[in-house]
Order: sequence, then C-alpha cells, then structure tokens
Amino acid sequence: MVLTYFKRFRMELSLTAALAEPRLPLGYRFVAWDTSLLAVHAETKYHSFRTEIDANVFPCLGDADGCYRLMKEIVRKEGFLPAATWLVAYEVGNRQWDYCGTVQGIRDRSGYGAVQNLGITPEHRGRGLGSCLLMQAMCGFRRVGLSRAFLEVTAQNEGAIRLYRRLGFRKSRTVFKAVEVAYS
Repeated sequence: MVLTYFKRFRMELSLTAALAEPRLPLGYRFVAWDTSLLAVHAETKYHSFRTEIDANVFPCLGDADGCYRLMKEIVRKEGFLPAATWLVAYEVGNRQWDYCGTVQGIRDRSGYGAVQNLGITPEHRGRGLGSCLLMQAMCGFRRVGLSRAFLEVTAQNEGAIRLYRRLGFRKSRTVFKAVEVAYS
C-alpha cells in the first residue's frame, strides 16, 4: 500500500446576506428529506460520483454499498439537518419521477453548516441543477439559524470550484486527504 495525497479546498459562504430561492428548470422538482428516501439518496450519490475523482479520494463513493453505508452514517450524525438535505427529481412521464441530484447537510461542532456530497448524475449536468440544489441546502441551513456554511472540494475538480465561486463561496484553507492505494 502506498499513500497518495489529494489536495482539497475548504470553501465557505456567509449566510447573513439575502439568499435567492432557487428555481429548478421545468420538469424538475425538489424532494425534501424523509427517512424512507435514504436508499434513494445513496443510489443517486453513487450514480453521481462513481466515475468522478472523488470516488478515488473517497472510495465509498465509487461503490453502491459504500454510498448506502455513508448515507446511514450521515443521517446518524448528531448534527444531521433534514432542512439542508434534498433530492432533485425529474419527470419521466405520466406523473412518474426519477432522481438525479442529492445533497446532505449537517451542523458541525462549530455551528457551521457543512455540505455533504453535492452530486448531480452525469446525464443531468449543465442545466443549473447543482446551483439550485446547493442553494436549496443553503436556505435550509439558514432556516435553522446558521450564519455560515462550508464544503470541501478536490482541487482537481475545476468545474465544481467554478460553481462554488460563482455562488459566493470563498477558499478559506487548503487541506490534504491521504488515501491508501494498492499497487500490484
């Protein structure tokens, strides 16, 4: 086993300024957290991350069972916030819906909102869904009285960094995530 280090940025956003209510494109809707949706969040997370760099940084994201275990851990955290945990669904016809986006939020020990695994499935990217979903989580943090939120992003994920900057997030520090890699 060899350790590989991934550079990540912690990015923060003040929630004290006015936040615009996000508006999804036609044919999409937000679905609020419900315990019956844990497996749906996990499956959507898996389909969003399985081929992305974050599946290398966090191997559980590249595995369906790993995503399910991760969702169970997030929901069990003391600071889990249903108000900042959402799915995006899209209409597949005749009042049938499927899922294409997921985000979870927790209140960390310092009282900040912490974004967990914002993901949009590849076939639904480029439609503004990530922006809407992230802002929906920010509104949820604010509804429960939080004044600041943060997330971490892998430095190589330039598209995500551009999105977060466009929405007002600013880099507050650089961290490194050590990952064991097996070489044969």
